[in-house]
Amino acid sequence: MHILDRPIWSALTTRQEGLAEVNGPARRFPPEMAPFADLKDFSPDAYSALHGLLRAGEPAVLFTPEPVSPPPQQFRILMAAFGEQMIGTPADVRSPPPLVALTDADAPAMRELAQIANPGPFGSRTHEMGSFLGIKIQGRLAAMTGERLTPGPYTEMTAVCVHPDFRGRGYAQALLAAVARGILARGEIPFLHVFSDNAAAIALYKRQGMTVRRRLHVTVLGRAGDSFKGSMPH
Repeated sequence: MHILDRPIWSALTTRQEGLAEVNGPARRFPPEMAPFADLKDFSPDAYSALHGLLRAGEPAVLFTPEPVSPPPQQFRILMAAFGEQMIGTPADVRSPPPLVALTDADAPAMRELAQIANPGPFGSRTHEMGSFLGIKIQGRLAAMTGERLTPGPYTEMTAVCVHPDFRGRGYAQALLAAVARGILARGEIPFLHVFSDNAAAIALYKRQGMTVRRRLHVTVLGRAGDSFKGSMPH
C-alpha cells in the first residue's frame, strides 16, 4: 500500500507522530488542530481504542482506501463521501499579488475566513500544522492557503480560502503555487484533497497542472448516543 493511501495514519506515524494522541491501535490529531483520526487496523479492538480517544460530541474524520464499517453499538456514521487525492506542482502565476506569511497573530482572521469560505475543518490550532500564506487587502485577510498533513515525504496543501469580496482575481492560484514552491524547496512533494463532487475546484487544480492520484473514502464517525450540532466537518 502506498503511503498516501492512508494519509492520516501515515502522517500520525511519520513526521507528525509527535502530535498524535494515541490509544493502542488508534491515533488522532488534537481536535483543536483537526478532527482527523485513523486505526492501525479495523478490528473491534481498534474501534474500541478510537472510541476511547473521543470525548463527548467530538467527531472523527477518516480518509481510507476502502469504506469503513464501525460497530454500530459504538459509532454512527455522520457522513460518508468520496474525495479525490490530487498530486503535482501547481503552475506559477504571472505577476502574483503580494503574499505574506501568516502568524499566530493572524489566527482569529484565519478562522473567520475559514468560516466564510468553508474549505473544511479549521480549528483554533490548525495554523500550527504547517506554514500558511495569505493575501491582505487594506488590512483584511482576503485569501489564504497552507499546509496540513505531512505523511512521509509528502505535504498536503489545504485551506484554500478566498473571501467572496475578492474572488475572480486569481488569488487561489497564486497562493497554491507559492505554497507548493515552499514544499518543493524542502525536498517534499505537494498534494491535496478535494471532495469528488467539487467539480469547480478539481477543474482549477487540473488547470494548474495537478492530477488525480486516487479516490478515497471520507467518513465522519461520531460516538453512538452523542449529539452533534451544526454542519459536519469536511
